[in-house]
Amino acid sequence: MMKSEAAATSGLQVLQPGGWPQPKGYANGIMADGRLVVTGGVVGWDIAGRFADGFVAQVRQTLENIVAILAEGGARPDHLVRLTWYVVDMDEYTTNLKALGKAYREVVGTHYPSMALVQVVRLVEPSARVEIEATAVVPR
Repeated sequence: MMKSEAAATSGLQVLQPGGWPQPKGYANGIMADGRLVVTGGVVGWDIAGRFADGFVAQVRQTLENIVAILAEGGARPDHLVRLTWYVVDMDEYTTNLKALGKAYREVVGTHYPSMALVQVVRLVEPSARVEIEATAVVPR
């Protein structure tokens, strides 16, 4: 499916001001019309509350958890309009970009919503290395 076809079926429009550099792995903005689906802060644990081992594994599990929550609301990964990532160590993120990109594409696909990445002192769950909030819009 071509990018314009994906946008047509998802009801989303990427907002990219003319002349701006193309972002890598995220969108500067997205416009959407439809039903809002929002997650809380999602961490990388399984249904038994066990955390995945390592940063990339926790990101993968977090994304899988987000996809499961979206499905409960009738949303798909290509309906995502925003992800806010909270990490406890920015270096863990930047040194694992290739593996993170691979995990992201395997779970979410090649849809890149608006994203923000914030380093925090700690997360509520002491074993968590990442927490992600997601917002999706299901087209009317």
